[in-house]
Amino acid sequence: MKPLYRNIFLGFGIVALIVMICCFPEGWDTVRQNSRGVMIYLPTIIAIWAVVYGLYSWAFQIIVNGSDHDKHLSFRHSVKLTLSAFAFTGLTPLGFGGGPYRVMELAKYIGTPRSISSVALYSMMHILSHFVLWAIGCVVFIGCHMETMNGFIWTLLIAYLVVFFGVAAFFNYSYKYGILCKLFHIFFYIPFLKGPCKRFYERNYDAFQTTDANIRYLYEHPRQLWGSLVIEVLGRILTSYEFYFILLAFGIEGANFTDALIILCFSSLIGNILYILPFQIGAREGSLAIILPLLYPVATAGIGIYVSIFTRIREIFWVVIGVALVKIGNKRIMK
Repeated sequence: MKPLYRNIFLGFGIVALIVMICCFPEGWDTVRQNSRGVMIYLPTIIAIWAVVYGLYSWAFQIIVNGSDHDKHLSFRHSVKLTLSAFAFTGLTPLGFGGGPYRVMELAKYIGTPRSISSVALYSMMHILSHFVLWAIGCVVFIGCHMETMNGFIWTLLIAYLVVFFGVAAFFNYSYKYGILCKLFHIFFYIPFLKGPCKRFYERNYDAFQTTDANIRYLYEHPRQLWGSLVIEVLGRILTSYEFYFILLAFGIEGANFTDALIILCFSSLIGNILYILPFQIGAREGSLAIILPLLYPVATAGIGIYVSIFTRIREIFWVVIGVALVKIGNKRIMK
């Protein structure tokens, strides 16, 4: 990536981070009032996410190195790209920033088509892991809270499982045959866009075909493809411990890992439905305020707001590191 573009990413990250911190005044007051609980459990939560980001970096490394090129992305540099990409994904609406950053950093070494296909593949895997996590959450909820099941909840869970299998079939088809060209063809049917989009597609036909060929190439190596998915899902499940330790910080009796997993799934689902909001501001707080009192009647909706404060501090910590890494370790990212 050119130094100018890297400085633009850095500048945007710093500004967005300042805005994020300034929009958190009540949270800092709550932290000061409950400093003992924060000091005990926050370091553990941050350490959990160090392992989670390590797993995400490993999955990304597998996908990048699984393409048809002779370059190698080291785990160390994969961690750098992953942390910075997640920081920009969280700071931008619709998570737009992380993908272009990765593409621009990798393009120098493996070319733009291969870098686009690698980043697109990882993004698809990241999305698919969400659906796998939610499916696991449905099964865990049924197994642990059967007494709360009623016709409405059964209908919702069955409807989701139908959606899940449909999504899984779509992703399997996308990996097998490539997806970029087919998705871009949708623009050909949109008034005012079809002309410019057709001309753009014709000018970059070889790049589109190369990108889809790289996607199909990884499908032909299932060990790398599905191995990266398993690692992603493991990382997501591990984040349940964040909620588990926060529940312990509140002294909630009966807190356990399975309920923490259910809380994670519900919070993640609502957050992704409202993905347009940077860091799902408001969405996470609202989802936690709903699900916590349902699982623990002694908990009030206000506890959900307090739980989200822990996650906000953890996010700010890792965003600072991710933004700082934009200017560090940029020589020979791939060898």
